[in-house]
Amino acid sequence: MEKIIALAGNPNSGKTTLFNHLTGGNQRVGNWPGVTVDKKEGKLKQDPNIKIQDLPGIYSLSPYSPEEVISRDFLAVERPDLIVDVVDASNLLRNLYLTSQLMELKLPLIIALNMIDIVEKTGAVINVETLSQKLGCAVVPIAATKGTGIEKLIQVIKEKLYEKPKEPNILSFSSPTETALQQIETIINKATIALEPKRYLATQSLLDDEITLSRLKLGPDALSEISEIRSDLEHKLDDDIDSIITSERYDSLEQLVSEVQAESQVKLSLTDRIDKIVTSRILGLPIFILVMFLVYFVSIQTIGTMATDWVNEVLFEDIVSGGIVSFMSAWNVAPWLIGLVNDGIVAGVGAVLGFLPQMFVLFLCLGLLEDSGYMARVAFVMDRIFRRFGLSGKSFIPLMISTGCSVPAIQASRTMENERDRRLTIITASFMPCSAKLPVIALIASAFFGGSAWITTSFYFIGIGAVIISGAILKKFRQLASDPAPFVMEMPTYHAPRTLTILKYALVKSWAFVKRAGTIILLSALVIWFLSSFNWSLQMVEENGEGSIMASLGRALAWLFYPLGFDKWQAIVATITGFIAKENIVNTLGIVMNLGSGLAEDSPELLQNFGVLLSSIGSYSFLLFNMLCMPCFAAVGAIRTEMASSRWTWLALGWQMSFAYAVSLIYYNLAMWIVNNVFNLWTVIAIATLVLLVILLLRPDRYRRSR
Repeated sequence: MEKIIALAGNPNSGKTTLFNHLTGGNQRVGNWPGVTVDKKEGKLKQDPNIKIQDLPGIYSLSPYSPEEVISRDFLAVERPDLIVDVVDASNLLRNLYLTSQLMELKLPLIIALNMIDIVEKTGAVINVETLSQKLGCAVVPIAATKGTGIEKLIQVIKEKLYEKPKEPNILSFSSPTETALQQIETIINKATIALEPKRYLATQSLLDDEITLSRLKLGPDALSEISEIRSDLEHKLDDDIDSIITSERYDSLEQLVSEVQAESQVKLSLTDRIDKIVTSRILGLPIFILVMFLVYFVSIQTIGTMATDWVNEVLFEDIVSGGIVSFMSAWNVAPWLIGLVNDGIVAGVGAVLGFLPQMFVLFLCLGLLEDSGYMARVAFVMDRIFRRFGLSGKSFIPLMISTGCSVPAIQASRTMENERDRRLTIITASFMPCSAKLPVIALIASAFFGGSAWITTSFYFIGIGAVIISGAILKKFRQLASDPAPFVMEMPTYHAPRTLTILKYALVKSWAFVKRAGTIILLSALVIWFLSSFNWSLQMVEENGEGSIMASLGRALAWLFYPLGFDKWQAIVATITGFIAKENIVNTLGIVMNLGSGLAEDSPELLQNFGVLLSSIGSYSFLLFNMLCMPCFAAVGAIRTEMASSRWTWLALGWQMSFAYAVSLIYYNLAMWIVNNVFNLWTVIAIATLVLLVILLLRPDRYRRSR
């Protein structure tokens, strides 16, 4: 007979790592019915008759988000055979809050006390035996990242599954609250239903949980009695019911923790000392800016660039391109076929893959920041700024993910319980410079700005600024208006980054970049080469592409991009192909300008070629538009899926295109006025556009209820 185990716990408690240890590769990922939240389940490696359900990470059983609703319903309604609660031992009090709720379900419970190694390093001691006695369930100390204690946990799981079920203890509340709960239990018992567990149902009914009350199907009289009991308790304790229950849970848990945990003599941990600086109201943001500058300095201007120059100059130019041309010429291959292979495939795909070393170094740096625990602090720092503009700090998590790829960032918005905040995050997530945009930034920075790390860093913060400005403007429209949801996040303890974890992170991200180059970018390169090598009569044109199909299409749209400072057909077609995949911008430029072997930063052809195409002001405008406009087709598909509405999808794309055009228009024309003293009709239009944006940004928010 199959047994079902529910794996529960707070986010960042190590639950997923433990799940991987227990199931190995014997697992599958799907979706929970009716929602887009991932559903992970697997079989215990040592016993295929034991199914493990990895529930979404939650802080409590109070249903405020889709994850909490799913976890609560699975535990309370489907009632698995055993719950394994993964508790972060380094943050025992906070994690035991969920445990206290799980105990009320009266299901067999095991506490997997994770990160015990981190606790031991601080000098603190947790009396596992006493904790087990107090909770009335087995407690197994483990270190999931190291695999310590896993075998012992599996042994305890098997024992508890096949022995007589034992219910854990239940946390006691104050006398008035206990009296109220007993009265509600009596009301529930009088109803002609056989739902269990009564204690849990009584607590949720006292909290006025709509889902629980609808399940109970109580009559109007019973509901009125419960409401009266709730009001009496609030009056007696002079507080609202949520605060009463939360406060009393923590009072009991603080007493319990004081009895089982002996704190170290060190009053302030290393994590606390670092956090006093990096999360400071004054120093937090400057430190973040400096950190991101160093990340881009290392990846774009120093180590990453040295590797990229070698790949472009030696690998692609001398070895690959030179070898292919020599080989095919020796065999008297037709010139058009040599052009297809060398100027199409090698120049196009090579233009993108040439930036792979910079990408890899960037992912190493970001992986180091994430694994060390610093990026969680960044979310905390940015929450202060976001909330001033009516935005939720929860939006910053998808934004951080977006620096790798917009698709998972858009999907990450599923965790946001406020639907309007979620839509706003979906609309703005692609403003961040993803991995596909980085080669474009690096190329322009190399051509016009000496590869300056400040240029690449500026686009990271321009992306954040675009999110804030867009959010502040859109929040003032009724369809997206709402008060920002509170942002609660577990701060992981700082630790030395794990080399294998960082390497795996960088390799996975880089491999995804390579796969795109070998599929959609390769196909695009072939199409772009054909369109830039032949005219409408299908006759081959000169190497510069003048007279080609691509050139005529670009010139037809020149009027649209003239006010933005890039009206040459090469830049326009690069922008258009970028809508398919942002890597195509570099891919297209590499083909139409024959840059496949001239993309190294110190290449003399680079500035010469781009000097004909763009001015330095126009090049930055080109970057602004391509960084902020609609994302690639894959991300557009993700927007359509997550929005579940064609109307909202078109509204999102419309805002992205309009905002990108407005920002690029304002920058180019004001910069030309200030730097080159050029004042014309477009300067007036740019000033008017800027004034309009300022008015939209500063106009009163009629829909915001609180500040």
